[in-house]
Amino acid sequence: MARFGSHSTRISFGSESLTHFGGLFLLHRFFQKLALRSGLAHHVQFPQRNNRYAISESLLALLCPIILGLGRVETSQLLKYNGVFQYLTGLRTFPNSQTLRRFLIRFGEAGLPRFLRLHDALQQEVFKRPKCPSLLIFDWDTTVLTVYGRQEKAAVGYNPRKRGRRSYLPLLCLEGQTRDCWDASYHPGNVHPGSIFLPAFQRAFAKVPRGVQEIRVRADQAFYDHEIIEFLEGKRAFYVMAARLTRPLQERVTAVRYHRVSGETYAAEFHYQPSRWPGSRRFVAIRRPVPEEPSFQLTLWQMNKYSCPVLVTNLDLTPLNLWRFYNDRARAELIIRELKEAYALGKIPTRIWGANVAHFHLAVFAYNLLNWFKRLCVAPEWQKLTLQTLRNRLLLIPAELVRPQGRWALKMPRGYPHQNQFLKTLKRIDGFRLT
Repeated sequence: MARFGSHSTRISFGSESLTHFGGLFLLHRFFQKLALRSGLAHHVQFPQRNNRYAISESLLALLCPIILGLGRVETSQLLKYNGVFQYLTGLRTFPNSQTLRRFLIRFGEAGLPRFLRLHDALQQEVFKRPKCPSLLIFDWDTTVLTVYGRQEKAAVGYNPRKRGRRSYLPLLCLEGQTRDCWDASYHPGNVHPGSIFLPAFQRAFAKVPRGVQEIRVRADQAFYDHEIIEFLEGKRAFYVMAARLTRPLQERVTAVRYHRVSGETYAAEFHYQPSRWPGSRRFVAIRRPVPEEPSFQLTLWQMNKYSCPVLVTNLDLTPLNLWRFYNDRARAELIIRELKEAYALGKIPTRIWGANVAHFHLAVFAYNLLNWFKRLCVAPEWQKLTLQTLRNRLLLIPAELVRPQGRWALKMPRGYPHQNQFLKTLKRIDGFRLT
């Protein structure tokens, strides 16, 4: 009988064809369908001080680790010893962390605008597949990225978890049906919301493709501003957003008559003109019992033993359906948390402002790439999985690259439980056409 155990095992370090990211092969095929590398090479151009790595190679060396969940620039150095990764990406060697940081600084200074235009162009094409939807839902939200150091332009602002800490403020627009990140911007932590919200709305609407007949906007009370309301109405868009509960509005909410709409949920609707607003708008108040452990959002304002969020809208929905529609934007908060935890959005790579902005946009692009991959190439029964679960099932697969009889082959482990889904995904990628 053969004997097994550590005492009879020999160690060697000569293999150059092993990987624990065997599913990267699927992403590589998908990137080929998107013509990603040629697009990066053609559209993102700026002067380089050395030619060891092309711009497209350096960008892939930054993007792929984010997609694979390696997080920080230092962690990506594991790919220096991953021969399969280098074979699929065409890199002879993987850049070291200092090289990537220097490139990130140059990219943030000279190449980011062209990269963003390429991102928008790809998004326009992918959004139309298999056909252009007639409805767009924009979910707007902000988040706080606390910094620990002396990063450029980090400033003390609203930071509920780490009060007094300096931070950055990303602003994100997520499409509620596809869950794509439609627009994103990066700001110092003390920036005034009024100075960034309206330009962001203008950028997002400028990218709406032809064929979209209706746009709906959902946002929290940070976006409660008459200029934004007037902009949306000027674009003939529909909106529902949480109202800021000023004292006059609280008095109005307290005085109106409520009627039951479901279980212990009561609703009231009324027209109200806030101070300095031109004309009145429709407001809907939802009254619900406060749970034993209320969340932060529910305790913003209470009326006796009830929480009472108030929405302003121009949608012609019943109060209950409006409340349910607004609550669907909670998925945006889950996506932002996923971006922070699984896509290195919260990892600040340098002290340089431009490089940090560039890394932020690379993380957003990496998220979109994997979201497009899931929506367009993964079998329907897996399309509701989180991106992290999809990554664990399809990308993190041990594999070996071999060349029997002069033909390259990627050997996957015996007993891999998702073999059928892997092959289905590969078949869907082969059938995908961008244009």
